[in-house]
Amino acid sequence: MPAKSKAQQKAAGAALAAKRGEIPKKELKGASRDMVDSMTEKELEEFASTKRKDLPNKKN
Repeated sequence: MPAKSKAQQKAAGAALAAKRGEIPKKELKGASRDMVDSMTEKELEEFASTKRKDLPNKKN
């Protein structure tokens, strides 16, 4: 499932980094904090790997 906006893709990337232990969970804010607990690493990878070129900044 690809990300629907640049903001969603960016949040997924931050959540993925926290899930892998690259950054502390306490540094996350907003959607990325929720994503890290509610999504698997595979789901986060799919969201984070979405190409940003044609995505809107925010989901409508």
